[in-house]
Amino acid sequence: MKLVKSLIATFAMGAVILSSAAAYAQDKGYVGIAMPTKSSARWISDGNSMVEQFAAAGYKTDLQYAEDDIPNQLAQIENMIVKGVNVLVIAAIDGTTLSNALENAAASGIKVIAYDRLIRDSGNVDYYATFDNFKVGVQQATSLVNGLKGDGPFNIELFGGSPDDNNAFFFYNGAMSVLQPLIDSGKMVVKSGQMGMDKVGTLRWDGAVAQSRMDNLLSAYYTDAKVDAVLSPYDGLSIGIISSLKGVGYGSGDEKMPLVSGQDAEVPSVKALLAGEQYSTVFKDTRELARVTVGMVEALIGGGTPEINDTKTYNNGVKVIPSFLLEPVSVDISNWEKVLIGSGYYKMDQIK
Repeated sequence: MKLVKSLIATFAMGAVILSSAAAYAQDKGYVGIAMPTKSSARWISDGNSMVEQFAAAGYKTDLQYAEDDIPNQLAQIENMIVKGVNVLVIAAIDGTTLSNALENAAASGIKVIAYDRLIRDSGNVDYYATFDNFKVGVQQATSLVNGLKGDGPFNIELFGGSPDDNNAFFFYNGAMSVLQPLIDSGKMVVKSGQMGMDKVGTLRWDGAVAQSRMDNLLSAYYTDAKVDAVLSPYDGLSIGIISSLKGVGYGSGDEKMPLVSGQDAEVPSVKALLAGEQYSTVFKDTRELARVTVGMVEALIGGGTPEINDTKTYNNGVKVIPSFLLEPVSVDISNWEKVLIGSGYYKMDQIK
């Protein structure tokens, strides 16, 4: 009987310890996570990865999606400030619209991490976690150049991301660092003449808008010519562009599909890659971005200094934001399985 009582007491004490540990873990900090939309699979993956990793590290989280509605995101952030979060992690819809909200955050002693999209025109951004966005563009353009066989000239059309997303300019500039010399030499030709983000940008990264623009390009400039390649900065745009191309016969019979780039390695685009419809994409491991962000939060809440590897690249119009840049990986038919399945990012039954 004494042994039984002793065991009961031991288990009870263990339960108290575990309960206290769980309570302590939840007391480590409170993190507000503002994501732009669920319409893109990558943002869902980002949100889930952060919630999982923050929970494992002992933090409470408040994850909100604004569905690409700027007033909605502002209201969500203000609500997180009222709730008393310690740190805000924000992937902004429009990186120029948050100044007032971030002033309120600073007044409440709340640190701010810009997540994968730079928040502009505010001095109240503390750190930035992202990928090497210039390199993303370089990889997209390089994949197209390497995939085009022969001496040319080759016809190429250019698409950019959303003009209110600072990353879109880095993607475009990175790509043009590869393509512009070839355009200047005549090896590549933009038959529409449409170049520059003011002409090729796609507001809100909308695939339907990209599809409509591709329709217009084909009808205006390619009735008697063929498109050889399309620079697309994001998979959601790529799918729209591919639909437009298929609509006029590319990819059927003897009509080869133009080479189309992309970004984010979303499932529909990986399937399109396997079907020979999309040529390449760029993989950005959101698990690693979440890991870096969790590390930044832990350092900030613990009174330390987050790890960074870039102090020059990202000037938000007020100051240079200390940043951590992760490496993107170019993916095509030759390495998709090793990169995407081998890393555990996807399971094979998600793709096939």
